[in-house]
Amino acid sequence: MNRFWIILFHTYLSKLKTKSFIITTLITALILVALTNMTNIIDLFNKGNENQKIAVIDETGELFSLVEAQLQVVNDELRLEAYSESEKSAENDVEEGEYKGLLILKLDESQLPSAVYKSLSVADYGIPADIQNSLQQIKAQMAAAQLQLTPEQLAKLSEPVTFDRVALKENAKTQEELSQARGLVYVILFVIYFAVIMYANMIAMEVATEKSSRVMEILISSVSPIKQMFGKILGIALLSLTQMAVLLAVGYYFIKQNLQSLQGGFFEFLGFQNIPLSTIIYALVFFLLGYFLYATLAAFLGSLVSRIEDVQQMITPMTFIIAAGFMIAMFGLNQPDTTFITITSYIPFFTPMLMFMRVGMLEIPIWEPMIGMVILLVSIILLAVFGARVYKGGVLMYGKSNSFKDIKKALQLTKND
Repeated sequence: MNRFWIILFHTYLSKLKTKSFIITTLITALILVALTNMTNIIDLFNKGNENQKIAVIDETGELFSLVEAQLQVVNDELRLEAYSESEKSAENDVEEGEYKGLLILKLDESQLPSAVYKSLSVADYGIPADIQNSLQQIKAQMAAAQLQLTPEQLAKLSEPVTFDRVALKENAKTQEELSQARGLVYVILFVIYFAVIMYANMIAMEVATEKSSRVMEILISSVSPIKQMFGKILGIALLSLTQMAVLLAVGYYFIKQNLQSLQGGFFEFLGFQNIPLSTIIYALVFFLLGYFLYATLAAFLGSLVSRIEDVQQMITPMTFIIAAGFMIAMFGLNQPDTTFITITSYIPFFTPMLMFMRVGMLEIPIWEPMIGMVILLVSIILLAVFGARVYKGGVLMYGKSNSFKDIKKALQLTKND
């Protein structure tokens, strides 16, 4: 058992010190810092865009003041400036950077507002959208005046229809709770997906690297292949938890620092302001179970190859399975209670993502996620027993080994050992 711990901590410490791990952790931490400080970053870049000037040629002689007043409600940073010279002269001023754009106001055949907006590029949708919304409001008011509608009648026409959704199922989530859960589950599904792929690949690469350098021959003489396999799996599991702990600490610190600016908006939409403890527990449990399931699979697949170049080809089917589970989960975010999602959530390789998605989105009986956990545990044990036998024979196989037929050869070597 002492040798098992040596392998576990050797795997952990050797990977912990690698440049790739340090760089990946730093880059991800910087992305987290940027996301949690997004409001401050946007404000910093917007400092130079305050009071943007728009040249306005008003061919009607009456729309300028109306648009200016309405635009102040939509975007008070835009400043309209009446332009008295020719349209060509205004275009030149826009090209030289004196104005952000040129707005030409007209009346159509119905004597209702129309406009042309000219700028250096049509890629900017923000300013034209604000101007268009302002003109839309003015057009509605002028059309109402033509039809002799009172302001109250116009308000009635613009008033959105009342449409409430009521769930008859007991303890079902409200529409607001479901929207928040959808954003939160979406983010956590991404974490589970990328983490499982990254760390499972790491295990397969670790085994293949040792085989290619013939280190495995030395290890086999002193430590059983089964101890090697689980030592590597647990060592990289410890590594993944270390990396996530660092990222969570960084994210938590900067969220606390910017809590005031993160109130509402995108942060509130994702449901990060009120995360249920049960969701966090389920996320952690299904992440760990999913990791051990795919890590065991990756370990014995990695033992079948002798060259690092063959690892990706061998584990490609596993990657496709993970991607399939993720895509089904993305579909399930909009229809989490369909029969298809319910059934596939009990398929072991899809359970980590789909069952967690159902737990986060729906109010399901506690026995359903418990059955999912039991299915995962049984699958991990069966895969570990089978994988250990394949691993034991696979580490003794050298040469070109990149076919799943090599599993049979590995099992035969295990029996002959």
